[in-house]
Amino acid sequence: MVKFPEAAARKFKNMFVCRRCKTKIRASNTKVIAGLVKCRRCNSRALRPVRKK
Repeated sequence: MVKFPEAAARKFKNMFVCRRCKTKIRASNTKVIAGLVKCRRCNSRALRPVRKK
């Protein structure tokens, strides 16, 4: 889908999606795993990585 690495980094690096409200959030992997990041919209801590189609 992505033709060059700069575009892949922009779209997928450190991007997560809230499992409740589907909002995109950019945060580091370690903070998400530790549970330090929460959704701005619904305050949920359930995040998943963006799908790479």
